[in-house]
Amino acid sequence: MPLMDHLRELRNRVIKALVFVALGMGVGFTVFEPVWDFLQRPYCSLPAEVRNDDGCGLNYTGIFDGFFLYFQVSLIVGLLVSSPFWLYQLWAFIAPALRGKEKRYTYLFVGFAVPLFLLGATVAYFVTAKGMEIMFSFAPEGATALITLPNYLGYIIMMLAVFGAAFVLPLIVVLLNFLGVLPHRMIAKWRRVIIFLAFVFAAIATPGGDPFTMLALGIPVVALFEIAELIAFVNDRRRGRDRDPLAELDDDELSPLDDADSAAGTTPNR
Repeated sequence: MPLMDHLRELRNRVIKALVFVALGMGVGFTVFEPVWDFLQRPYCSLPAEVRNDDGCGLNYTGIFDGFFLYFQVSLIVGLLVSSPFWLYQLWAFIAPALRGKEKRYTYLFVGFAVPLFLLGATVAYFVTAKGMEIMFSFAPEGATALITLPNYLGYIIMMLAVFGAAFVLPLIVVLLNFLGVLPHRMIAKWRRVIIFLAFVFAAIATPGGDPFTMLALGIPVVALFEIAELIAFVNDRRRGRDRDPLAELDDDELSPLDDADSAAGTTPNR
């Protein structure tokens, strides 16, 4: 297909995806109250002495903060509600470039990625309150926490997104192994570095950066990575990738090339 036809196809797919997201935002405006109550619940579950307030109301400092809160929550709901439709538009654009095996692996990747992302977001939702309690404990005595609406919404969304995306990362390792790009012996060689980087990522990516939240993210990701490595090991054994062609030779045994050179009376160049 010519380049201009690709660009027209991309434009049409993007417009259709935006229409579906806009419709989803309309749904988000109608369900704003229950969704906001759900997102605010970790903050409301904090002890009253931690929040310095008997209620669980958040503060705002700008005239448009309330409107932007509605807009952002509705956008998030819209993206989630319309995800099957805009994901289909994305898939319809890239699918013609994929071969049969790549399409099959993509189906499997999406089928496992969605539950893993939801699992990570669920873990984040339940550790958010404890992470905030730890961070609030560092405030000096007599200080009052004035958490604003944008600040809290950014924090909770970042937690859900980071945990969800981190839980999907080991699945990418499995996908690369199945595609033949990342063999198990390379994963095993760099295992310690990968585990170290997993905890570094957890320390940097989590919004709070407290040890509890870092461990709550790092430990499950390392466990999922170990499962991914086991799957890669079994897959490579099944395909015979890990088999060393010289493993059955003795240290002083000539290779077939040396035997051929000896029979021909020639000496290979060293």
